[in-house]
Amino acid sequence: MKFLFVLTTILISIHLLADSSAPKEESRTSEYKSVVIFALRHAEKASGGVDPELTEAGKERAEALATMLRDAGIEFVHSSPYTRTQNTVLPYSKKSGVGIEEYDPRKLSSLVEKIRKTGGRHLVVGHSNTTPALIKLLTGKGVDPINEKKEFDRLYLVTVDKEGKSNCILIRYGKPFTPMPHK
Repeated sequence: MKFLFVLTTILISIHLLADSSAPKEESRTSEYKSVVIFALRHAEKASGGVDPELTEAGKERAEALATMLRDAGIEFVHSSPYTRTQNTVLPYSKKSGVGIEEYDPRKLSSLVEKIRKTGGRHLVVGHSNTTPALIKLLTGKGVDPINEKKEFDRLYLVTVDKEGKSNCILIRYGKPFTPMPHK
């Protein structure tokens, strides 16, 4: 039931934002286009190593993501070059036929520039530190830090029109993260 609520929320948001993401005649002075970005951190990773694989829970989350976004009309998939990020979006890429384009997570401003100039709908998978940084670059507003050890369920839906007006919605997907109460 919760999944249907989240999916309905996403689809309504996409529908309401369709006018801002649909191709329009651009003014001659604007080099940016309207965009819809689904931004997330990679799914659960195995411990140890420089470039770990996803755990079984991570593979299940990646499948849940592919199912959740199947009707989102995503045109571009961006991933950092690490196994855990690539494998998080691989099920979506296979099911949708949209290839995965690598980006350098140390050069997020270049990725944002490319996305804003390209327009359309993008899926961007990163890390616990780069995903909040990406949101800040896109919206000018910060988001809460991601718990590095245990939080893998955030999915941000970000819209930015060609003038730079933005909106950001946090959605949770897959097995939920439950923060430990402060003592």
